[in-house]
Amino acid sequence: MILCIETSTDVCSVALCSEGKTLKSLEYFGAPQHASRLAPMIRDLMSQACLNYRDLDAVAVSQGPGSYTGLRIGASTAKGIAYASGIKLIAVPTLSIMARAIFYADPDCRIACPMIDARRMEVYTSLISRDGQIVSPTQALVVDEDSFGTELAHNEITFGGNGAPKCQPLLTSPNAHFVQGVVPLAKDMAELAYDRLQAGRVESVAYFEPFYLKEFIATTPKNKVLNF
Repeated sequence: MILCIETSTDVCSVALCSEGKTLKSLEYFGAPQHASRLAPMIRDLMSQACLNYRDLDAVAVSQGPGSYTGLRIGASTAKGIAYASGIKLIAVPTLSIMARAIFYADPDCRIACPMIDARRMEVYTSLISRDGQIVSPTQALVVDEDSFGTELAHNEITFGGNGAPKCQPLLTSPNAHFVQGVVPLAKDMAELAYDRLQAGRVESVAYFEPFYLKEFIATTPKNKVLNF
């Protein structure tokens, strides 16, 4: 039994999974409130399933890239549960989770390109085949008309995620396909987390850090009054 946690974007979600199958899940799609929402969602999920934390074999967390704050909240919560319950900690790449959602949305897709919106025309992205192989490694990419030119010349690629809409006008190849509504969700982590647990690919509870990809840059909120 694995508790899966996903907080890498504005969506907050948790799921209980067994042997690669999702049993129960909860999702929150409102404004990002992971710090206040995540723990109650986990509590409610465990209560609905009539489970104690020590009934779990592992806790899996979305590894990133994504929102710096969201990833920190998810990682710290997962590490706390793993440490307190004496269970294993698993990290699942966020883009691989999104690729699963793309394959569900487009059954004919052979190569998925999940995109997480960064700033301006930049996205966090990767190319992932249906069998889970990484065709192109995770990168922070500024998308222009030439992006994925070589890959699209030889393959049909399905793009999805909250970074895809701003890139769609630039990627005009007939081999470029787009699906809507793709977000990383805990319920899509089940098989990925189970495979890692079976393979012994677990993380150090003490030393695990999310995969941020880029350094955190602090910004001043809009309408913030600065007093000097």
